[in-house]
Amino acid sequence: MTMDDDNDASSVVSLPLHVVMFPVLDELQKTNLSEAQTLRAAFNKAEKENPGITQDLISGIIKSASTDVNITESLLRLAAYDCEEYTLTRPETEFKKLNHRARSLKQILSKIPDEIHDRAKFLQTIKDIASAIKDLLDSVNEVFKKHQAHQLLEHKKLQMLEHQKKEFVKYSKSFSDTLKTYFKDGKSDNVFISANRLINQTNTILKTSKTIGQ
Repeated sequence: MTMDDDNDASSVVSLPLHVVMFPVLDELQKTNLSEAQTLRAAFNKAEKENPGITQDLISGIIKSASTDVNITESLLRLAAYDCEEYTLTRPETEFKKLNHRARSLKQILSKIPDEIHDRAKFLQTIKDIASAIKDLLDSVNEVFKKHQAHQLLEHKKLQMLEHQKKEFVKYSKSFSDTLKTYFKDGKSDNVFISANRLINQTNTILKTSKTIGQ
């Protein structure tokens, strides 16, 4: 993989790519390094140019195999697993807190498929999600506060983080609206889709935060 490929990879946010496809390529890499690297670069490029194509490919494979698997639900469950792409390893307190709170939110969201049909448990999960969303936004604000002193150097990065924060708020509101609709129509798939979008935006915030102050 070239340096350009690495740079492309850093801007791609895709749970299917990083928790489904890349682990498969990691196994291939043990026996055929060159082929694995070529495929990794190709998937990075394809996902960057056509967001969602990896999930479409996986869905197509599952469909052709006549396997009764709900890919949206499966991806939501996978969100609980730690992924290097979406993990902050920086030592600063504000980034440790942001990473912990983002991880907590994703773990709570990943429980939705198991709890959505138990009303009492699901209502508690909804409360936990609301609290986790607030905590995450507080952590993002803390990152802003800590790094505003270097705004001239960090202006573009902080501007990008501010944009991602606004997008996160938008998807949070959309998730809340989806929940209200679910209690009327009972369509759980729409909740899974909305939760996955919120997770994707959480991961985007984490990837953007990796560059702040560096």
